[in-house]
Amino acid sequence: MILATDLDGTFLGGSKQHKEHLYSIIRDNEHFRLIFVTGRGVESVLPLLSDPVIPRPDYIICDVGATVLDGATLQPVQPIQNNIEHKWPGRQHILSQLRGVEGLRLQPVPQQRRCSFFFDDDSIRDKVSALENELNCDIILSAGKFFDVLPRNVNKGTTLQHLVELLQVPGDEVLVAGDTLNDLSLYGRGFRGVVVGAAEHALASAIADYDDVFVSDTEGAGGILEALEHFPEFHSYHRTHEEEEQRNNSTQLVMMYHRFPFETVEENGERIRRAPKSPNGILPTLTSFFSGNRKGLWIAWQEKQPGETVAPNFPIDRDKYPELMAAPVLLEKSDIDIFYKQFSKEAFWPAIFSFTEKVQFNHEHWQHYLDVNRIFAEKAAAEAEENAMVWIHDYNLWMAPGFLRRLRPDLKIGFFHHTAFPAANTFNIIPWRAEIIHSLLQCDYVSFHIPRYVENFVDVVKSLMPIRITEQTGCAPRFLTYSCAIGTGVMTREIDTGRRRVRLGANPVGVNADYIAELLERPDTQEHIASLKKQTNGKKTILSIERLDYVKGPLEKIKAFHQFLEEHPNLHGKVELINICTPPASGMKIYEQVQHELEQLVGHINGQYSTIDWVPIHFFFRSFTFEEVVAYYAAADIAWITPLRDGLNLVAKEYVAVQGRLPESDGVLVLSEFAGAAVELSHAVLTNPYDNESMKNSLLRAISMNKQERQIRMKRSYEHISHFDITYWADEFMNELRHAGEQ
Repeated sequence: MILATDLDGTFLGGSKQHKEHLYSIIRDNEHFRLIFVTGRGVESVLPLLSDPVIPRPDYIICDVGATVLDGATLQPVQPIQNNIEHKWPGRQHILSQLRGVEGLRLQPVPQQRRCSFFFDDDSIRDKVSALENELNCDIILSAGKFFDVLPRNVNKGTTLQHLVELLQVPGDEVLVAGDTLNDLSLYGRGFRGVVVGAAEHALASAIADYDDVFVSDTEGAGGILEALEHFPEFHSYHRTHEEEEQRNNSTQLVMMYHRFPFETVEENGERIRRAPKSPNGILPTLTSFFSGNRKGLWIAWQEKQPGETVAPNFPIDRDKYPELMAAPVLLEKSDIDIFYKQFSKEAFWPAIFSFTEKVQFNHEHWQHYLDVNRIFAEKAAAEAEENAMVWIHDYNLWMAPGFLRRLRPDLKIGFFHHTAFPAANTFNIIPWRAEIIHSLLQCDYVSFHIPRYVENFVDVVKSLMPIRITEQTGCAPRFLTYSCAIGTGVMTREIDTGRRRVRLGANPVGVNADYIAELLERPDTQEHIASLKKQTNGKKTILSIERLDYVKGPLEKIKAFHQFLEEHPNLHGKVELINICTPPASGMKIYEQVQHELEQLVGHINGQYSTIDWVPIHFFFRSFTFEEVVAYYAAADIAWITPLRDGLNLVAKEYVAVQGRLPESDGVLVLSEFAGAAVELSHAVLTNPYDNESMKNSLLRAISMNKQERQIRMKRSYEHISHFDITYWADEFMNELRHAGEQ
């Protein structure tokens, strides 16, 4: 068959998944021929031919039909091109004839054998007939703003028809696809046709009576996929969604994470596995990739028990994930303490978050860190199938890619940073910076939460070696650029080290909005919410939830709230801060001083301001179930999330996920502009946690904000987090990894 398709809005439009699905069908079928039919000039099409993801077309029809080229050689297709050339009076002649027509502006784009203009005066429509006769050319108006002058009887449809006749292909083996009025000429020529979703209304109206045209509700490539299913002639080229998933998931996926997607506990003298109580939505999302019959291996550490020498692989859940096996890396408790609780938290954690004064480097512990990473890599190398994909998680396993690449060069390796990534002048204080970076550059795809961390990573690489940036992209509109402390306008997408190309990306983790909605609707949750609101008795409730960690800025927040109370005595008895501080893992001694100072400060403030019916700070130093946390999110008027640094901050997104589902959603999110989520949640009230004035002013703004503004801000924030959810994150990363390295 032949697919003759418009580009912008059609073949290049729609979801990433639909495009990848369609493009793979084309690449996988040698009898599938592709023709680009576009209004672009040939120079604007050339960059597409170098894109490894987009299939190379067999033929290219450019300039709204005025140029026709062989896709392999880029030479004109004769005699079609000569016949068009003879009809064209020349660009200068057209421009001179139209010089006196007001409201026309020449488009500054490459164009041959046509002149393309913008117009913003509807009266031009009435002049079209007269202009066509004067110029001896055809004029096509489209999208209410484009004015194309073309050789007589030349358009996308006539050129395509001549090309199909030259190729001697029956018309019913051709599928044409478009989305604007200048695609109209493609239809009604004996070809099968599709008008994709979100097409220009005028096009959909014009083809309403055509029997051989399918109108899709799905945009871009998704509409073309639906047409392959709709027309019986093309069924052999159509793959169902299930077939596509099976094809994409045909290779094994190896997950390397610091823990398994279950907890091991002792009950009645027996060690049993159960689902984790943690609200972390990452683990169930990652395991969902192994639904059905996809082969998988999950590598994580497991504490060695007395007398245990080997730990065989075992199924994680035979019913849900029949082909997913757990592959334990046995470590002594002392190994885990050094590797995770001491070295990672004392050397890397403070460096990652730019607290250089807290960094402690221990070269013996570094050797231990290398040994653990080597064991992880050897486990993956020994058990991964040929050409498997490996997804490595976080800074604990920075050195695993380097070991793994040497052992198994066939594997496709992806790495995701769940933390921030600091600037070069901070990261480079790490004595082993070169070893870490060279290891990460063995990955096919390296991903971070936000573009700023990508650029920090690139700066570190550039400080260590000469590289060439081969691809960049603009960060807007998905991310804030210059209005946020950690924004940036451009993000690097690929670098060439001279030995390999490495794809880079920003894939911020999302939340499971649907699961949160389910918890919110439970009767017991609703009862808890009602109880909390009754206890607040009409006071403005400010909620702060964070893990005990100096990075989260707990002391700075309480100090700012102290000043806020001093400066606003009129709010005494009217506002209260609920501060939920989750204890760190046992044995984390580096946080003991922070805890001591925090408890002293809270006690001092409550002692100074409390009355018989008002306590300004309710401080909880314990873990809450996620069901309890959801109730607090719903009851809180304001979420005050102010880390000094944070890779992302899922608490902010969880608050939005709850508030966005309430019937009267008017909570306010006050968020540190040094949290990664700040560049996503543009409707949050941003604050600088290093500046007490900013902290106090942003809190006062949230308290005094009118209801309409609160509701609008929360509505827009919810739209964002419900679209870019946890599943979107995982799918986006896997799609990037799957196609990394394709040429």
